[in-house]
Amino acid sequence: MVFLRSVTAETGPAIHGEGVLLRTPQMGDFPAWMALRESSRAFLTPWEPTWPMDDLTRSAFRRRIRRYLQDIREDAAYPFFIFRSDNDAFIGGVTLSNVRRGVTQSASLGYWIGESFARQGYMTAAVSALVPFVFEQLRLHRLEAACLPSNAASIRLLEKVGFAREGFARRYLRINGVWQDHFLYAMLSDDPRPLVR
Repeated sequence: MVFLRSVTAETGPAIHGEGVLLRTPQMGDFPAWMALRESSRAFLTPWEPTWPMDDLTRSAFRRRIRRYLQDIREDAAYPFFIFRSDNDAFIGGVTLSNVRRGVTQSASLGYWIGESFARQGYMTAAVSALVPFVFEQLRLHRLEAACLPSNAASIRLLEKVGFAREGFARRYLRINGVWQDHFLYAMLSDDPRPLVR
C-alpha cells in the first residue's frame, strides 16, 4: 500500500490497497454516500446504531464532514471512505475512532460496506491497507474492534486480517436500538500479519 499524502487538517490521509482507495470524506461525496446508504439501509440496520431521522440529508452530511475534519486535526479519529480503484465507485467506509495516546497508544476500528459490494473482498482489502497506517504512520500499539456474535462475515474479516479474539462484552454497544453483546478483538503492532488473499 502507498500513503498518497501526509495527514493534514484539510485533506487527511489517503491509502491505496488491493483494488481499493481509502481517503478522507469530502462534501462532494454526499450524493454517492447518500445513495449507497439509502439502498443498503435494510442490509446495514441490524449491525449499526439507530440512524438519526435526518441522517441522509445534506445538512447532516455537512456536519459529519466538519466533525471528521476536527477529529483528524485533534488526532481523535481518522475516517475513510472506500472506493474501488478500477472505477472510483464509492463502496463503504472505515473509521479509526477513539484514538488514545499516552500509555495506551490505541484506537478502535469500525467499518461498513454497501450491500451490493459485500462479500467480494473489498473490506478485507481496505482493513488490510489500513493496518500499516495505524502502526507505522500513527505509531499506535493496539487496534481494537468489536462485533456482534451473530455477524459471521465480520468475524471472518477480523480473523482473516490478523485480529485475535480477546473477550466477550455483555451489552457492550447499542446496535439497532438494543444493547447487544459483542466479541472483542485486537491486533498489536508486533503481531505477525497474515498474508491475506
